[in-house]
Amino acid sequence: MAVHPESTAGTIAAIASPPGTGAVCLIRISGPLAMEVASRATGGKLTPDSPPRTALRCRILDGTGSVLDDGLFTLFPAPNSFTGENCAEFTGHGGLLVTRAVLDRLLECGADPAGPGEFTQRAFLNGKLDLTQAEGVMDLISAQTRLALRAARGQIEGALGLRTAAARDALLETLAHLEAWIDFSEEDISPAAGSALLDRLRESLSEIDSLLATADQGRVLREGVRTVIFGPPNVGKSSLLNRLLGFERAIVSDIPGTTRDTIEETVNLGGLPLRLVDTAGLREGADAIEAAGITRTVRQLETADLLLETADASQPPPPGSPLPESCGHRLRVLNKCDLPEHPGWANADAVRISCASGEGFDSLATRIRETLGFGEADWGEQSVAINARHQASLKTARHAIAAAIRILSESAGAPELAAIDLREALDALGEIPGKVDTEDLLGVIFSRFCIGK
Repeated sequence: MAVHPESTAGTIAAIASPPGTGAVCLIRISGPLAMEVASRATGGKLTPDSPPRTALRCRILDGTGSVLDDGLFTLFPAPNSFTGENCAEFTGHGGLLVTRAVLDRLLECGADPAGPGEFTQRAFLNGKLDLTQAEGVMDLISAQTRLALRAARGQIEGALGLRTAAARDALLETLAHLEAWIDFSEEDISPAAGSALLDRLRESLSEIDSLLATADQGRVLREGVRTVIFGPPNVGKSSLLNRLLGFERAIVSDIPGTTRDTIEETVNLGGLPLRLVDTAGLREGADAIEAAGITRTVRQLETADLLLETADASQPPPPGSPLPESCGHRLRVLNKCDLPEHPGWANADAVRISCASGEGFDSLATRIRETLGFGEADWGEQSVAINARHQASLKTARHAIAAAIRILSESAGAPELAAIDLREALDALGEIPGKVDTEDLLGVIFSRFCIGK
């Protein structure tokens, strides 16, 4: 990818470590004057000729020569740096005031404050990363489970970029053959040529479909499975939430209607993130406040990925089901299995647990993964999980390729129109790694990053 001229606009600096007090901090500088800024801040201790990629002990001095901090500076000359520009990184003491003082000094020495994601954006603009790899950086930072971490690593390593680039290259070759066919239509070209073009387009369509199939996995890895615990009052919904979380998050009481509002927490279930939502018990005759909580419960049920329909195994099954069968994935959970089970549950397909003793929770974890059809075994060796932006581009490409196939399949089809559709598909596929980019698109993506990354 060619270097964009705006990528070398100036020299930027930012704190790259998390806010707060810690043992050490990291401050990053990138741009054409990065070495000069480091030299000024250290009173000439560092120079552009200092050994690269070697930690050198330096003191950061203020304008009067007083020491602000004592730490390590490392220089990364262009193009062998994360951003592809001259870079310098200072590792110092992690106090709030000292870190801010060092950054202010670097700004006084000629750097500008970096914006959110500006370092990664420069890496993209300088051809160090494609756009999918840049997005993978943010996914890696925000990953909360092993599967999310694996997907983010795969994206940073270029798995998605390579697959979309391969699909685009194949489509480009097909378009070249189609346009040659159009340009030399007066030649006696074998009918097999048209059949071969259609076969290639169908292969491209199949590859796009396989990438689109990872959209749900990508959403789950990034956002978690929205899991709603619901059922009648006093069946152990809040106890189930507390057991899954491993701490007392919700108030537990024998009094029906204790939970008046929804409670949401996230738990890592063997690599799968669950966004657990405890809800008010569903029952008739509730007071006004509890009724409002029940209304919120119904709203939560409508947006759930997984419903844990909880009941008391020692009591008879409640009459009917409050939801249509189309609502999310459903898993029935029978709590209080430490008590004698009511005969009405004898043939029930359910996971039997005891929130009091912890019995059955391993089985519950297994059933949740089986119900969702999503786990490390299902994930296998693949490391691609597209996000909403990728999905939109792939859908556009798929629609355009499908249109081209319909045109070429018709005996009177106009290949010129098919070529227009294929160019649209190429543009859509190019948007994924950033080969066809716009300023607005980059602004939206990198604005989600933290400052210093």
